[in-house]
Amino acid sequence: MADPLQLCMATDLSSFGFFQRQGLNEMLTFFSQTFVKRTQSGQRQSVKHESYIVHCYLRPDGLAGCVTTDEEYPARVAFVMLSQALDEFQTDVGVRWKDATQPDSISFPKLEEYLQKYQDPTSADKITKIQKDLDETTEILHKTIDSVLERGVKLDDLVDRSNVLSSQSKMFYKQAKKTNSCCIIS
Repeated sequence: MADPLQLCMATDLSSFGFFQRQGLNEMLTFFSQTFVKRTQSGQRQSVKHESYIVHCYLRPDGLAGCVTTDEEYPARVAFVMLSQALDEFQTDVGVRWKDATQPDSISFPKLEEYLQKYQDPTSADKITKIQKDLDETTEILHKTIDSVLERGVKLDDLVDRSNVLSSQSKMFYKQAKKTNSCCIIS
């Protein structure tokens, strides 16, 4: 396979220092070309490098996409974004991309929109949002169950104290009755 040609690229390196950005851009280009070259046609793969993961998808027609994320970003969401972006790229550009010979020679402004849209995976992907909601609900239920169990322990403690108080009051009544029986005034 010939070296892959980068047709277009979008990055968000705003969290890095100004002087780091050029080096990071070159590193991302290198990762993309290397991993696309090592991905089989029609396959998806994720490659971990330090604290980042590069997700690659090479379509059977030879069009590929890569996205680099941190370790916490869900792989499924990254591949959904890649699939949608590649499909829309194919629709907008057609087969023109197959004739490209220069890097970054095709303009695809919607790539920036995808980058912004998928910054928060829970807002961009319905399944991830549902999973997050389920996790939050589960956490609330666990807290509720814990507080109910805690209240149950407190209720059991109150019942025990009530039983002790009841038996003490019976003993007091018997003792008072004995004491009062010796002092009957007629």
